[in-house]
Amino acid sequence: MMGFGLSIEPQLWALLFAMVRIGAAFVAAPVFSAVSVPLPVRIALSGAIGVLVVNTAHIVAPPEIFSINTFLAVAAEALIGLALGFVLQIAFSAPMIASEVIGMGMGLGFANAVDPNSGHATPALGQFLSLLLTLLFLAVDGHLVLVDLVVRSYEVMPPGAWIAPQRLLNIAMFGGYAFLAGLLLALPVGFLLLCLNVVVGMLSRAAPALNLFAIGIPASLAMGIVAILLALPAMGDYMLVIIREALAAAPALVLG
Repeated sequence: MMGFGLSIEPQLWALLFAMVRIGAAFVAAPVFSAVSVPLPVRIALSGAIGVLVVNTAHIVAPPEIFSINTFLAVAAEALIGLALGFVLQIAFSAPMIASEVIGMGMGLGFANAVDPNSGHATPALGQFLSLLLTLLFLAVDGHLVLVDLVVRSYEVMPPGAWIAPQRLLNIAMFGGYAFLAGLLLALPVGFLLLCLNVVVGMLSRAAPALNLFAIGIPASLAMGIVAILLALPAMGDYMLVIIREALAAAPALVLG
């Protein structure tokens, strides 16, 4: 029994060390980081994938558990995992930006609700677009691609490697992609709402006696709903582009 305990302990320590990067990626990545996903489920997934990593990759855990080198190695592993998930999370914030642009034009800027995924108040339209993006992400097996990316990251950046400062700067600069993707996602609906506002402005100049609040707000809401229905297929196609670009940007920015 004594020999069995001593032989299993290094393997357990290697498994726990491998779970750091995997668990950090699940904490920051979309879908897995949702509040609706319980913590025991994330730990179980990290452990299952960690067993795969330990058996396929060459994982060399620090020899001492309580030492400065071990703490630095764990911090490096957590940073790599957080960076992989954070790049995807940046791209997944595009629907929220698009919903702000569309909601202000439709007059739905005040319509907020509690998002079950994040636990914070978000625009109601943003929840719809985020749910659609999440379903498309699962439909194209994006969660499996993320798991494969985390497993392959051990080949490119073995345990003990640090992310270069230039890569961290590139990840920060990638934040502008969320604004670009959000504006492009809202462009079809936003353009139609802008045309409606121009028409309402012309009517206000031609007939100053008209009540713009009684005409403009219902017209903007109706036009926004119709525009979303018409532009939904194109928005869905662009969401697929966002998913592909996010899955391609994660290894390029973090792993180089």
